[in-house]
Amino acid sequence: MRLAIVHDYLNQFGGAERVVSTLHEIWPEAPIYTSIYDPAAMPEQFSRMDIRVSFMQNLPLVRRFFKVYFFLYPLAFERFDLSEYDVILSSSSAYAKGVRKRPGQLHVCYCHTPARFLWRYDDYVARENIPAVFRHVLPFLIEPIRQWDRSNSGQVDLFAANSQNVAERIRQTYGRESVIINPPVESALFQPSSVTLDYFLVVSRLAAYKRLDIVIEAFNRLGLPLKIIGSGLARRQLEKLAGPEIEFLGRVSEAQLAKHLAECRALIFPGEEDFGIVPLEAMASGRPVIAYRAGGALETVIDEVTGIMFDEQTPHSLELALKRFQFESFDKAALRSHAVGFDKEVFKSKIRELVETKARERDL
Repeated sequence: MRLAIVHDYLNQFGGAERVVSTLHEIWPEAPIYTSIYDPAAMPEQFSRMDIRVSFMQNLPLVRRFFKVYFFLYPLAFERFDLSEYDVILSSSSAYAKGVRKRPGQLHVCYCHTPARFLWRYDDYVARENIPAVFRHVLPFLIEPIRQWDRSNSGQVDLFAANSQNVAERIRQTYGRESVIINPPVESALFQPSSVTLDYFLVVSRLAAYKRLDIVIEAFNRLGLPLKIIGSGLARRQLEKLAGPEIEFLGRVSEAQLAKHLAECRALIFPGEEDFGIVPLEAMASGRPVIAYRAGGALETVIDEVTGIMFDEQTPHSLELALKRFQFESFDKAALRSHAVGFDKEVFKSKIRELVETKARERDL
C-alpha cells in the first residue's frame, strides 16, 4: 500500500503537527506534502522526513505572512500530483483535504476542525484580532474558498474527527459523518510527582481568545499564586493586568513543562478548544484540571473526578470553581489512568486500523 500524508503547512508546531509526526511514525516511508515548510520552526525530527512543498515555498515573506496568501492555498494543493499513491491521508484544518485524487484512490481526512476563518468567521476574527476595516472586506474575499472547501469535501472518502465536538461541526458544515479518533497524548513524557507546590498553572498561547484575562482577574482577587507558561502577542497586555502573585514563564522546555505540571496544584483551562491536549498532559502528571465547561474539555474533564468545571467565562465563575476545588481531593493514579486512555499508542492503533481496513476493502 503506497500512502502519502498531506498537511496544511509546516511553519509552526502545535497539536496538528504532533499528529503529522505521529502519522509519520506509523508510515515512516510516506512522503509529506505541504504548502510551505519552515525547518527552523519545527522540531528536529522533521528534518529527517521526506517533505515535499508547493510553489508557495518560494513566495516573498511567506513564512512570516503565510495567512496573507490565503487565496493561493487551494491552487497549491490542487497542483500536487498524488496519482502514484493508493491512499491519501490528509491532516487538515483548512486546505490539505482539497488535493485531487484519481479514480480508485482512497482519501482519509483526519480533520482537526472545518476551517474557522470560513465557517466560524466571527469567532476567527475575534481570535486573530483582525482590524475592523478588514472584517468587512474579508467575507467577500473568502466566499469562493468557502465554495471550494464545501465542494472538495465530497472528494474525501472518510472523515476522522479529533473529537465529538469537531465531528458535529463536520456534520453541520459538510453533511458528513466521522469516525472519532482523539489526537495523541505523549503520556510517557508526563509522570506524577510526590511534590506538590503552592501554585496553579496555565499552559497556553498568549492570545486574547484564550481568555487568560479572566484567570488573571480571578487570581488577583483571590490572591492565589499562578504561573503562566506560553508566549504570544497578548503577553504585554496580560502582564499589565497581573498582580504580584502571577508569574509569566514564557516558553519552557518539555522537561520544565513536565516538572511544572507535576508539581502544580491544578491546571487552569479557561478557553473553548476543539479538543485540548494540555488537560490530559496535566492528568498524566497526576494533577486535576479546572476547566471551562465547553468544547473539547467536555470530553476529557470529568467534574469532581478529574477536575472541576465552571460554567461561564467570567472571573466570578472561575472563582467559585477555585473555592470548590479547595474542598475536593483527587487520586493521582486515577487521573493518570484516565489520561493514558488517550495515549499516542492508542491513537496509532486506531488510525492504522482505520486506514488499513478501508484500504483492504478496496483491495489496495
